[in-house]
Amino acid sequence: MKVIAIANQKGGVGKTTTAVNLSTALAAAHKRVVLIDLDAQGNATRNLQTTTRFAHNSYTVLTKRSTMLQSIITTCIPRLSLLPASPDLASLDIELANEQKRERRMHHVLSDFLSTTNAPPDAHPYDYAFIDCPPGLGLATLNALVAAHLVLIPMQCEFFALMGLAQLMHTIRRVKCNFNATLDIMGIVLTMFDERHTLCQRVAQDVEKHFPNITFTTKIPRNIRVSESSLYSKPVLLHDTRCGGSLAYIKLAKEFLIKEKIS
Repeated sequence: MKVIAIANQKGGVGKTTTAVNLSTALAAAHKRVVLIDLDAQGNATRNLQTTTRFAHNSYTVLTKRSTMLQSIITTCIPRLSLLPASPDLASLDIELANEQKRERRMHHVLSDFLSTTNAPPDAHPYDYAFIDCPPGLGLATLNALVAAHLVLIPMQCEFFALMGLAQLMHTIRRVKCNFNATLDIMGIVLTMFDERHTLCQRVAQDVEKHFPNITFTTKIPRNIRVSESSLYSKPVLLHDTRCGGSLAYIKLAKEFLIKEKIS
């Protein structure tokens, strides 16, 4: 099972939208996916369910009140499962402040999950685990980066997002150096792209120039159907399969699989 953290310390960059719709597209491509929601806002959970209140969730898993096996739920999408979020995640930094190895909680959770499932070692129940991180670089995000094999970075095509990218890269290097030597950046996904705006084009060009080997060629356009889909608690791929946002995420899933195979 390949573990991918979807992270960006800046909010509003399309991180959760990418997590939900990329997971959905890969499930449609017959990949077995579990989406782990570590954001206290629970937007990924809300996009796949009508509620964010579950007795067992990512908070109870990280605080050792439940196991991942007990807490994963099925969704309406075949081959896509969910570890839902809880508003209690907002207090995670305080609750675990005095705990030893608190940054490795998710790593141990995933290791225990894989060792307790009935599947043989070469046939784990999931091909991919995506971790939807909260905005910011708190304990939940650190846990995701320590547990992950790869980092996927959604980035809005605007100037301040470009400035924040350098800080995120620095954080990833520090995590790799101190906690997770196998952590690599899979790629940067440019989101909310509008080819009519010069600023969007300029930011995209700068990212592609400075990070040519890790920037996905697929750009996610600014699309009203993507925003609408959240109101109906469903991925845009189910809301309107033929809209520009859906087609972009299908294309991104194809590019993701090619990159993952190469790596």
